[in-house]
Amino acid sequence: MSVSALSKTRARPWPLATAAAICLLSFAAFWVAQRLAHVNMLDVMVYRAEGETVRAGGDLYAMRATSANLGMTYPPFAALLFVPLTLVGVPLMRTLATGGNLLLVVALVLLSVRLVRPSLSRADLWRTTFWVAAVAVWCEPVWTTLRYGQINLLIAVAVLWDLTRREGSRWAGLGIGLATAVKLTPGLFVVLLLVAGVLLWRRDRSWNQWLRTAATATGVFLGTTLAVVVALPADSKRFWTETLFETGRVGFAEETANQSIRGVLARLMHTDDPGTWWAVAAALLGGAAMVVAVRAALRGDKAVAVVVCAFTALMISPISWSHHWVWCVPLLILLADRATRAWRVTGAVALVFASFALWWVPHDPGRPELDQNAGQMLLSAVYPLTATALLAGYVLTRRRARGTDAGHGTAAGTTKAGTTEAGTTAKTGTATEPVLEAVLPGAPEQEPRTAPERERQAVAKE
Repeated sequence: MSVSALSKTRARPWPLATAAAICLLSFAAFWVAQRLAHVNMLDVMVYRAEGETVRAGGDLYAMRATSANLGMTYPPFAALLFVPLTLVGVPLMRTLATGGNLLLVVALVLLSVRLVRPSLSRADLWRTTFWVAAVAVWCEPVWTTLRYGQINLLIAVAVLWDLTRREGSRWAGLGIGLATAVKLTPGLFVVLLLVAGVLLWRRDRSWNQWLRTAATATGVFLGTTLAVVVALPADSKRFWTETLFETGRVGFAEETANQSIRGVLARLMHTDDPGTWWAVAAALLGGAAMVVAVRAALRGDKAVAVVVCAFTALMISPISWSHHWVWCVPLLILLADRATRAWRVTGAVALVFASFALWWVPHDPGRPELDQNAGQMLLSAVYPLTATALLAGYVLTRRRARGTDAGHGTAAGTTKAGTTEAGTTAKTGTATEPVLEAVLPGAPEQEPRTAPERERQAVAKE
């Protein structure tokens, strides 16, 4: 048997120093572009005001900051974390916030690549990270996160730091627990960990990493929250009994920036409160998506489980601003590595997140989103529609693969044509490499998952 020239010959990888230099150049251009755009970094100013309120012993949830009259929406623990912002001047704080977020872009890409390709060598990992980060920084969710000085990248990095740690790590769960104490939506990862862990325990009757991480995350969240109750009792009582349920406090549901199911329905129904329709839609889609995530976890496909869970949290949340969708970075890396028709699928999804299409529709304080036409509704729902389409496509692909397996009696995980769970193809006489290997050479081939696949590779190499 023969294999394609692509599988035999690898392009010479770019030097690590070159990748780092290109990344640095891209970041410098990004910094200049943000300054030329006169970004206001509104949210980091609110964070600073929250820290000042804590220091002054004021009422956190009565506080209003900036010309937009914004109040605090996070649990009180977040305000304690923001106290260091008050120790420096505003210009320096903005510079540190921008620089810190750029470093977090690198960390997010690195952890995402490690999640998708845990077997990469250190040099290949960093080379790939620098190349991808140089491009990813320009996508709309990342741009908007830095524009406002938001903490989305920090939350995503904390979660991925836990989920990419080595088996048996005693620290796994710390990041998710703290992230949930700052902002509640990462708590859905605890649900994923707990459900997958319990199902694995029922199968193997052993204390597994999923349960261990879930227990640690829950303990850290509860311990942190109770400590804050002692430190800030009045603010804690108000948040957990009142503010938590005031969804309108965050902003209008119909705003274009709200890329959740609730936002889509509000614009579709021309109302600021879709009510029961949102609850039903969120329950149905959220439940179905979490089933997909748990099943991926049980198959050992952690990358799919994590990405599906992240996008489920974004879609079912009452408010998911466009800058919350920084999870598009691990999604694109996963698609580039797994998609069979990678250039079409990954390219289309990358275009969605790089196009700023949701901002092409009228959006201003006059609330024009309540009167959108059909075309404007499609543009302002571009993130949820993309996520839903990808989820549906993944489910259909899995079903077809299982049907082919059953029809031809092939080994589990491999179709007659050779399509594996990783999404790559290994047909007789041809081999299609994942996009990360084609674009960023130097990444090693994935280890065959089944005995028949290993035998075919051995024969092909002979």
